Amino acid sequence: STLKFKGQNLQVEAVTDDSFKDVDLVLASAGASTSKEWAKKAVEAGAIVIDNSSAFRMDPKVPLVVPEVNPKAAALHQGIIANPNCTTILMCVAIWPLHQVQQIKRLVVATYQSASGAGARAMEEMKTQTKEILEGKTPGTEIFPYPLAFNLFPHNSPLNEQGYCQEEIKMVNETRKILGTNDIGITATCIRVPVLRAHSEAINLEFAQTFSVDKAREILSQAPGVTLVENWQKNYFPMPIEASGKDDVLVGRIRQDISHPCGLELWLSGDQIRKGAALNAVQIAELLVEKYCLRVEAATV
Repeated sequence: STLKFKGQNLQVEAVTDDSFKDVDLVLASAGASTSKEWAKKAVEAGAIVIDNSSAFRMDPKVPLVVPEVNPKAAALHQGIIANPNCTTILMCVAIWPLHQVQQIKRLVVATYQSASGAGARAMEEMKTQTKEILEGKTPGTEIFPYPLAFNLFPHNSPLNEQGYCQEEIKMVNETRKILGTNDIGITATCIRVPVLRAHSEAINLEFAQTFSVDKAREILSQAPGVTLVENWQKNYFPMPIEASGKDDVLVGRIRQDISHPCGLELWLSGDQIRKGAALNAVQIAELLVEKYCLRVEAATV
């Protein structure tokens, strides 16, 4: 079959054992079970796989890469490079520049995750629910367990014995792996909110020593992949509606934590489809080319 994209008809074929012949780079984004079935076959055929699923993220032999944070890790691949979870990527881009200046001791994050994080059908479901509620009807649910329109609820991924959902544990474990340390205390609360696209996060950082707001603001204003968005007079800070369609993570509302002398608070919004997924994968591919791990003139994707 064919798929029309930017005016071109692209050939779409079912994956077979012969699909990876003479292919140098595979961008995999079809879910963990599919990646587990096919990624290693692609590597055996000679390809490098950049995988967007959760299948290999915590495999000690597989680098978990955010190019602005740990680009050198990509060179350590054994055929597969994992793309982190969307919320993890957005957060790491924002906190890494600060962590480089002074190590973070503890991190508390609450996420506000849009419908599109669950796919295009989830977005359509929320639109339909909005219409149904405005018409006085009972909203139907199919993708989500509860109505999302005019509502919010904790992320509905499976819970562990401690009461943390899978999404929250991903943020904890993946962040430590990307930053290269297990010394940071991390806790997360992930919430699905009635926003179509782009995730937001409220982050509390505790450092070993005081970290001035002005210094943090200066660092983040120059950080790669970050746009500082702050107008205190107008109470104007990052919003998902403005982050949608943008490559950079919007960071702002940086302030001293009044409950801790060594704490900072910040707020971010980022397009989880772009930097939180597709863009990060493409940046990893570009990194491979720049580091001569992949020859662009001969590459087939």
